[in-house]
Amino acid sequence: MSQQDFYLRKAAQNLAAAELLLQSGFDDIAASRAYYAMFYVAEALLFTKGMAFSSHSAVIAAYGKEFARTGLLKPEHHKHLRDAFQARQVGDYGVEKEVSSSKVAELIGWGKIS
Repeated sequence: MSQQDFYLRKAAQNLAAAELLLQSGFDDIAASRAYYAMFYVAEALLFTKGMAFSSHSAVIAAYGKEFARTGLLKPEHHKHLRDAFQARQVGDYGVEKEVSSSKVAELIGWGKIS
């Protein structure tokens, strides 16, 4: 299995997990999985250009530079990835705030078109 195939498989698994978690009422955890689905797609795309990074912020920035700014992909996908990262931060680390189920459903929808 190629590295790109690995990332795409991980993306599909995380998206499926996000849907199951949302159905079970685990909105914060579902937001995290939805983000990771998009993150792995971004990593797979960057890998096609021979690029790999060790931090989430570097992946997000490179995705924006290589795909959104160049017009290879719609800039809205980069915005969705950034928004999903913020939702993941709230879901994983937020003490006083939670991710709503409607936001998670939106993230999952974005993940399906990523």
